[in-house]
Amino acid sequence: MSYAKAPRKTVTAAGVTFAYRELGPRGDIPVVFFGHLAATLDNWDPRIVDAIAANRHVIAFDQRGVGASSGTVPDTIDAAAADACTFITALGHEKIDIFSFSMGGFIAQDLVVAHPELVRRLVLTGTGPRGGRDIDKVVATTYYDIARATITRSDPKEFLFFDRDRAGKRAGKAFIERLQERTTGRDEPMSTKGFITQLKAIHKYGRSQPSDLSVITQPTLIANGDKDRMVPSILSADLHQRIAGSELIIYPNSGHGGIFQYWEKFAPVAATFLAS
Repeated sequence: MSYAKAPRKTVTAAGVTFAYRELGPRGDIPVVFFGHLAATLDNWDPRIVDAIAANRHVIAFDQRGVGASSGTVPDTIDAAAADACTFITALGHEKIDIFSFSMGGFIAQDLVVAHPELVRRLVLTGTGPRGGRDIDKVVATTYYDIARATITRSDPKEFLFFDRDRAGKRAGKAFIERLQERTTGRDEPMSTKGFITQLKAIHKYGRSQPSDLSVITQPTLIANGDKDRMVPSILSADLHQRIAGSELIIYPNSGHGGIFQYWEKFAPVAATFLAS
């Protein structure tokens, strides 16, 4: 089964009904995917999910108040991390691996810091540490690129995730086409109110005191493009320095969505790392 065909399921915990999809062979430790700002289940690149699900049990979920999940969008990143813990525990998992992108990486870091015993391996892509330089500017960048996309009748992710050179434009359109491969049972787009709440949570995260990431001793893979405008690429190097023993991959001539532009190279690397 491919991610584009995986059925939507639900589990209820702490008064919230979480929507999720799972695929791949069942095992002791699943790989849980943590999504980006405004991301629903339909925002994961099926090429990356399918590559990992070839040998691992993969779970992607809608955060509280997002997509098909009930409740109200949390107004802080640490609250979102607590929700993620609630969801994972409700499924009966005592240990997981994490694949995260962008805001999902913020949430993943807070989860590992709060519950280090829960996570075995960690993938952090297009993300940065709490209090990282210029993370609080994500709000302005996001609104600016939404405006540019509206003018050109494009998907905002083509501007937010990819360079506007020839290669970036081509990669952006290919990425959006892959996201449309699921034709039935798609999530509703995130509400404007929820979107604004997440932006405020990111702003708070960027203005917060840094977390002590020395407590992250799990094997960690960090990846990004070299021209990330949303979460500056230098913050990936910052994470690499703060997390002992971590691996860092920076893809050339690419932005926030570097892992999606270079999915053919990155997907097998991530799958191998998580299979170790």
